[in-house]
Amino acid sequence: MAMTVFLLLPLFFLGAVLVLRARRLDNKVAAQHTPGLRPYPLLGHLPQFLANRHRVMDWMTEVLARQPTCTLVFRRPGAAPGVITANPANVEHVLRASFDNYPKGPRFASTLHDFLGRGILNADGEAWRAQRKEASYEFSTRSLRAFVADSVHSELHGRLLPLLRRAVSSGQPIDLQDTLERFAFDNICRVAFDHDPRQLPDDDEVGDGACPEAETASGMFADAFRDAANIGAGRFRYAVPGFWKIKKALNLGSERRLRESVAMVHGYADRIIRSRREEMRMGCEKHDLLSRFMASQGDSCTDAVLRDVVISVLLAGRETTSSALTWFFWQLSSRPDVERRIRDEVAAVRARREQGDLGNAVFGLDELREMHYLHAAITESMRLHTPVPVNRVYAQAADVLPDGTAVGAGWFVTYNTYAMGRMESVWGEDAQAYRPERWLDPTEGTFRPESPFRFPVFHAGPRICLGKEMAYIQMKSIVACVLEEFELEVKHMYRPRQVPSITLRMADGLPVTVKTRGD
Repeated sequence: MAMTVFLLLPLFFLGAVLVLRARRLDNKVAAQHTPGLRPYPLLGHLPQFLANRHRVMDWMTEVLARQPTCTLVFRRPGAAPGVITANPANVEHVLRASFDNYPKGPRFASTLHDFLGRGILNADGEAWRAQRKEASYEFSTRSLRAFVADSVHSELHGRLLPLLRRAVSSGQPIDLQDTLERFAFDNICRVAFDHDPRQLPDDDEVGDGACPEAETASGMFADAFRDAANIGAGRFRYAVPGFWKIKKALNLGSERRLRESVAMVHGYADRIIRSRREEMRMGCEKHDLLSRFMASQGDSCTDAVLRDVVISVLLAGRETTSSALTWFFWQLSSRPDVERRIRDEVAAVRARREQGDLGNAVFGLDELREMHYLHAAITESMRLHTPVPVNRVYAQAADVLPDGTAVGAGWFVTYNTYAMGRMESVWGEDAQAYRPERWLDPTEGTFRPESPFRFPVFHAGPRICLGKEMAYIQMKSIVACVLEEFELEVKHMYRPRQVPSITLRMADGLPVTVKTRGD
C-alpha cells in the first residue's frame, strides 16, 4: 500500500497544480484569445478543459461557435492531438466519404474491451461488417418490429402507467429520469434476450415480493451493468489519457469496481445464453435478438461472441431513449402550446379508429406513424438535448477535412452532436429555440427529415443506428399514452445540471408531480 501511495502521489500533485493553474488562467485566456483557444506549452488545452469540466458540453459549444468553421484542433499532454467539429460537411466526410479511414480505432477498442469485447459497438473491419450484416437483416424484419412493439406495450400498460397512477394517488413526486431508465432497461433486455429484469414492478406485484431471489439477481445485474457502462465511459474523460491503465494494473478504486461489475454482467449473460441453447435444442421458438442470432449462426457462434453482441445491444438501448424522453418532458413542461398540439393529434388518431377498436388502449404501428407533430416534437428536443452528445473516430492516415482542417495520422476526430444542434450556422438564428415546426412540411404538415450529417443523433453513414425506428416506436408510444391520461408538473424554474455519462443525463434527476388530466 505504501508503494502504491508513493507511485500515485506525484500524479495527484500534478493534477492539483493543473486545476489551480486552470482556475487562475481561464478568465484571462477567455478574454485575450477570443475567438480562438490558445494551447499552453506541454499542457495544451488541459487547463481550460479542467476549468470547464463541470459544464463541458456548453463550454465546447461556445468554443466551437467562435471558430470560423465550427472546428477546433484540440491538444492535450501525453497524447496525439485531435479535431473536434460541429461542421456538417466534416461529419459527412468522416462518416461517409472517407469512412474506411476513420474506424473506431485501437484506443476506443482497448478502452471498452473489458466490457464490450468485440461487439458491434466496439468492432472495426471485417468483425464489424459481419455483425452489421447480420444485425441489418434482423432489424429489417417485420416480426422483430412486432416483437419490439409488443414488448413496449407490455411494459407501458403493465408497469409504467400503473406506476404513474399510484403516484397520482400518493401525491408524492417521482424521479421521472429514474423511472424511464428502469423502463428502458426492462424493455431492451426483453428485446435483446427475452429476459425481464423487473426494474419496474408489475401492477399486480407491488409490494408482493413473490420471487425475491430472482429480483435480487436481476437488480444486481442492472446495477452492475450501469456501473460498468459509466466507469468504462469514464476512462475517456481522464485529464491525462491512459491514467486508468495505472489504476487497472494496481486494481484500485473505479477500476476495481469495473472489474467486479464486468464479471457480474458477463456471468449473468453467460447463464442466459447457456439456458437459451438448451431451450432451442428442445425446439422452443423465441423472437428476441439473441435467439435470432443463434438460429442464423447455428453452433458457429461461441458464447463469448453472443455475449458481446447482446451487451452491445443492451448498451445501445439502455439509456438513449430514456435520456431523450427525460429531456423531452422537461422541455415540454415550459411549452403548454406544444403539449396541447400533441394531445390534439393523439385524440385525432384515436377518433379515426373503427368502432369496434375504440376500447383498445394500445396504439398500433400505423397509428404511431400518423403522429407527425409528436414525431417532430421529440426530434426537436433531441436536436437540443442529444442523447449521445459526442462521438469519436480515429484517423488511420493523414487527411484534410472539407473545411481545410488538417488531420494527422493517429489523431482522434470527435463530432459534437450537442454543439451542432445549437449552431446558428447550421440551424439559423433561432437555433437555441425549441420549435417543432421546423421539422414539418409547411403545406402537408407531415414530418420532414433532415440530412443525418446535419442531425447525426442516430449517427450517419454505414454505422447509422439500426434501432432508429424502434426507438421512435418506444418514445412515441410512451408520450402518447402518458399525455392522454396525465399531467406531469415540473417545479417552476427547475434547471437540470448535466452529468458526465455515456448519455446526456440530469445530475439530480427530473422530479415531477403526476396528476390526472382535468384535476
